[in-house]
Amino acid sequence: MSRFSKEEVFQKIETNRVLPLFNYADVEVCKSVMQACYNAGVRVFELTNRDEAAYSVFKQLVPYVIKELPELSLGAGTILDAETAQKFIDAGADFIIAPNLEPLVGEVCIKNNIPWIPGCFTPSEMKTAYDMGAEVIKLFPAGTVGPSYIKHLKGPMPFLKIVVTGGVELDEVSLAKWIEAGVFAVGVGSQLFNDKNIKTGNYAGIENQISYIIQFTAKKEGR
Repeated sequence: MSRFSKEEVFQKIETNRVLPLFNYADVEVCKSVMQACYNAGVRVFELTNRDEAAYSVFKQLVPYVIKELPELSLGAGTILDAETAQKFIDAGADFIIAPNLEPLVGEVCIKNNIPWIPGCFTPSEMKTAYDMGAEVIKLFPAGTVGPSYIKHLKGPMPFLKIVVTGGVELDEVSLAKWIEAGVFAVGVGSQLFNDKNIKTGNYAGIENQISYIIQFTAKKEGR
């Protein structure tokens, strides 16, 4: 059962407008990465289901988060089918994210009153997802279209809340363009959690970079 309501999860995402997504087979590495993000002010974290170890790692992370990172909302990403969605929800996922629009995953999330953030690319997919109950939608891969695409989408559909992932650059100029375009949040993954940082245990560097990103993404008065 989720520790947070849907409203609380979305508020946590919207506050800093940063959603880290990470996958690693070593539980201790995951803990260190999550702690670095938490120290920087992040209160949502996606563990992506991209290998056979992901579910086992997720189950081990849930009690750690409850005890050590109590304000952190932990979700599962790359969820492609309903069975997997239910499995992660039963394990304690606070939200479910997918790279695609799968109605059966949405049904499971709605049944369990869990936030469902499906991946969409076209206006038709986004409107369909919204009509199915997705309050927040993921534009993936966002780097192929850029910030102007968000402005075009939100013109006729201003009600869309869009998280962008996939090819999003993390420099000040790029982040500013996404925020100005009206994104709900920016997903950060491989550019931040690169092999060098992970293999050398440079968690302080990850924390510093997250703090840097939040300077430009965090919701401020009038923005």
